Amino acid sequence: MIIFRYLLKEVAKTQLAVFFVLMTIFISQKFVRVLGDASEGSIPGQLVMTFIALKIPDLAGFILPLSLFLGVLLAYGRIYADSEMTVLHACGVSEWYVVRVTLVLAIITAIFTGIFTLYLAPLASEYQYKVKEELAADSGLSALVSGRFQQTGNQDAVVFIHDKDRETNSFNKVFVAQLPKGDNVDASIINSSLVYAKTGKVFEDDSGSQQLVLGDGIRYHRDIESKEFQSVAFTKYYIQIKDQEVEHQHRKLSAITTLELYNNMPPELESAYRATIQWRIAFPLACIILIFIAVPLSVVNPRQGKFAKMLPALMLFLGYLLLLTSMRSAIEKNAIPSVVGLWPIHISALFIGMMLLMKERSSGRIIKAKLPSFKRKSIKKTTEGKES
Repeated sequence: MIIFRYLLKEVAKTQLAVFFVLMTIFISQKFVRVLGDASEGSIPGQLVMTFIALKIPDLAGFILPLSLFLGVLLAYGRIYADSEMTVLHACGVSEWYVVRVTLVLAIITAIFTGIFTLYLAPLASEYQYKVKEELAADSGLSALVSGRFQQTGNQDAVVFIHDKDRETNSFNKVFVAQLPKGDNVDASIINSSLVYAKTGKVFEDDSGSQQLVLGDGIRYHRDIESKEFQSVAFTKYYIQIKDQEVEHQHRKLSAITTLELYNNMPPELESAYRATIQWRIAFPLACIILIFIAVPLSVVNPRQGKFAKMLPALMLFLGYLLLLTSMRSAIEKNAIPSVVGLWPIHISALFIGMMLLMKERSSGRIIKAKLPSFKRKSIKKTTEGKES
């Protein structure tokens, strides 16, 4: 029991450290992208952390299997490098026992990974689509950024503000170009107006529609009949810009819950639905399958150091992930039957892990010892046949 707790503690401690490091790196990359969108005015600044939080379930579902894989390699590599595992083997602790101990942590990790990939990630993706739709439906006045020309949500006006007071949501030196409605408008009958005001403020009523109230300015308007521009000074000028209705966009498969994918599977999209379901199941399964690869690959010579087999192990992991991605794409394109699914990749990875484990076991050594004799007999028979 002491050995069980010791091995479990070492792997879990290393796994958590790797998980937090990788999450910090990936979240930092997402933060830079979202911050760039916010600086361009695509999303309001107050929603930056919301979009970052919505990325966490998807990232965690991918990083948990990787952190477990690296945690096993680093923890057991350190134990082998310090000759601790040699002492444990001398006391009767077999490599298969180490695998069984690690599988306990792998099952726990697989449960958490399944919660993220099967449940939380689709919910986060769905909520992200709703937030984006609400932003698209907004008139855009409340998200105006100073020093940039911006078009309102209903495409009827272009607004430029010189300065913005964030506390009172009021503007200084506002320029508004009111555009004609419709896409195909003859240039000879354009009926547009230009407005310049010293101050401006946004008001929103209970229905959600917004008004831009300008003060102390001039409105320039082109008369269609006389084709002359007229200027009118005003103390207050109201621009009513109605909010667009929220459009229910076509959801990507990533935003559909796993239960809906399974129960509501249209015939024309059956392959894509099945590929998505198996993709979400693949990560919890990978937590268990990768243990059979990571444990034998963590065996290192004390002279080599604990990082000796890190490169081939990472290459195996990347190959496993790339094959899963390629197989999923092939299923979605109907190049491979959806019934086959991702199972050949999982079975192949499990077979490689079992072969690596059998390599050092007594039964594996017996099989390995018989192979050369089998080859010698085959060569001998072939030689005798040629001589005759």
